[in-house]
Amino acid sequence: MQIKLMIIGVLLLTWWGASNEAPLESYTPRERSHWAYVKRGTPAVPGLASPADQSWVRSPIDAFVLERMKREGLRPSPPADRETLVRRLYFDLLGLPPTPGEVNAFLRDKSPDAWSKLVDRLLDSPQYGERWAQHWMDVVRYAESDGFEYDTHRNDAWRYRDYVIRAFNEDRPYDRFVTEQLAGDELWPENQEMLVAAGFNRLGPLRKNAGNQEVASSRNEVLTEMTNVVGAAFLGVTLGCARCHNHKFDPIRQSDYYRIQAYFAPTFEKEFALTTAEEQALWKSRVEPIEKEIKQVNEALKPFADKMDAESNLKREGLMKQLTELKSRLPAPLPVIHTVSNNAEKRSPIHLLARGEYEKKGAKVGMRPLGVLLPEGAAELPGETTQPRAALARWIVDPENPLTARVMVNRIWLHHFGRGIVGTPNDFGRMGSRPTHPELLDWLANQYVANGMRMKPLHRLILNSSAWQQSSALPIDAASRELIAKKDPENRLYSRFSRQRLEAEQLRDGMLAVAGSLNSKMGGPSIMVPIDAGLTQLLYNPAQWVAAKDQAEHQRRSIYLFAKRNLRLPFMESFDAPDFQASCARRESSTHAPQALELINGAFANAQAVALAQRLEREAGRDARKQIELGYRLVAGRRPRPAEMATALEFLRARPQREFALALLNLNAFLYIN
Repeated sequence: MQIKLMIIGVLLLTWWGASNEAPLESYTPRERSHWAYVKRGTPAVPGLASPADQSWVRSPIDAFVLERMKREGLRPSPPADRETLVRRLYFDLLGLPPTPGEVNAFLRDKSPDAWSKLVDRLLDSPQYGERWAQHWMDVVRYAESDGFEYDTHRNDAWRYRDYVIRAFNEDRPYDRFVTEQLAGDELWPENQEMLVAAGFNRLGPLRKNAGNQEVASSRNEVLTEMTNVVGAAFLGVTLGCARCHNHKFDPIRQSDYYRIQAYFAPTFEKEFALTTAEEQALWKSRVEPIEKEIKQVNEALKPFADKMDAESNLKREGLMKQLTELKSRLPAPLPVIHTVSNNAEKRSPIHLLARGEYEKKGAKVGMRPLGVLLPEGAAELPGETTQPRAALARWIVDPENPLTARVMVNRIWLHHFGRGIVGTPNDFGRMGSRPTHPELLDWLANQYVANGMRMKPLHRLILNSSAWQQSSALPIDAASRELIAKKDPENRLYSRFSRQRLEAEQLRDGMLAVAGSLNSKMGGPSIMVPIDAGLTQLLYNPAQWVAAKDQAEHQRRSIYLFAKRNLRLPFMESFDAPDFQASCARRESSTHAPQALELINGAFANAQAVALAQRLEREAGRDARKQIELGYRLVAGRRPRPAEMATALEFLRARPQREFALALLNLNAFLYIN
């Protein structure tokens, strides 16, 4: 029996690539024919047979969507009403609700181009960059701390966040955007913004190894993070699955993985100082004594962590006060740019690693793109290539690369419709979803490339389409409902607009906006907000979490909140904000009890309810009807319906305004985009 188990074990290890595999240079015609690896086609826009079709189709997008619907016997839904559309658009592009005045201005504008003018105005708003930068930061797993046990803060990581917001607001071409992040330090070493952009290569979690990143295990993990995100973010392939062995489903060999990693072999982290040597020495002399005292107080706190008696509580409170006082004396960290630079002399030799273990080196490899997209036997780049990441970027953004434009177009479509044409945005491989509308995907990608890989022309195409402007309501008649339930229950064919729950940032920012509390200040260092001490004390270094003294800073947009890997804000976590550990291609929308508890009992929701109640009285006076009408216009973007008005009046006769305001913030009309 033992011999049989040993044989099975050996076979399994071989199957999973435990031995050092020789690089496989050939790819079968079947592997090369997978839809994502094939050159983009130039599909013709479907023709329109009937007058009804012609009246619905406003753009080529509609022609593709309608043609696919008709194959299943479906018809599009009627257009959403103007109040619904304007609220949908504001949350889509800005992540914020429209004000009653903005809704009224659009409703009064009867010009034929009223909608397109509104789309253009919102795309020009600086708040557009704040909303759409968040989508990109999900994909690249942006955070401001290292993760793992120490979770050390990266105090100036916010510069990368501000760079992304600027890039989106400027509608920077995507090929330039990608190149800046992969190789900004190589191509523009004197440009500080490009050094910030190159900090992309350091966004992954980092395991500290006794403070020494030169040891082989730490260096291997750093290179792994740099490599994996290339596949996930830019190429939409599960490149990381080939780290330990040849990919089991896609034509990505282990040699492909390490050849991509070879582009990063000379890349090392660098802190670009924005101060003089004298300023740095003075800062260090002030900080070291205080940090020594903080460490002593933290050590003194440990014996009282699990003791609940009165004497222990008293001593703990005293030590906590002492800790707070010490933290308040710490000078602000000196400004730096978290970036990278090349060091050819320290270049890491890149080998195939059996099971990804750095001690088990196999064949040595050099730089080369994915083999399935190259001619057979394509050579590696010379090892002495001076700007390796720039070379990688050029291959990624080449208009002929079949993956890059498709992947980014699919991401943009996803955030407009709630679902991508490819349902797995980070996985265009065999185990991912096939495109529901492959011709439309290629047509959009071609348009994207033809427009210089700019996002805003694509936004305009989508937002001006009939497909995006459909109602989210199901048809009234039973036959149509039955057909949809049978043919398109998940709305993969876009026969209606998919109702969407607000994302965590939209929900928090929306509450601040309707309550009149939102601080619209842009950019700068991230904000730490007050957190329950029971959570901060679980951190390796609780002293690092210091809430901003200025209360107004606590009310800034969520994109400016400090993103700490080991401490997600409870409100954001409850509403499915990602954990910053890995690339988040698509957020899920869950429903569970803690969400209701946050919205009804949470400190943030109740604080905004108080502010909203005060706003209603301030702007509508003491007339209950006027308060109710204003409340609905703020939270739902429309006036209350007669039944809603009657219910609200009855509620206000028995309950205080604060509770009415809290009820408004719990309405589905606020929590969902229709």
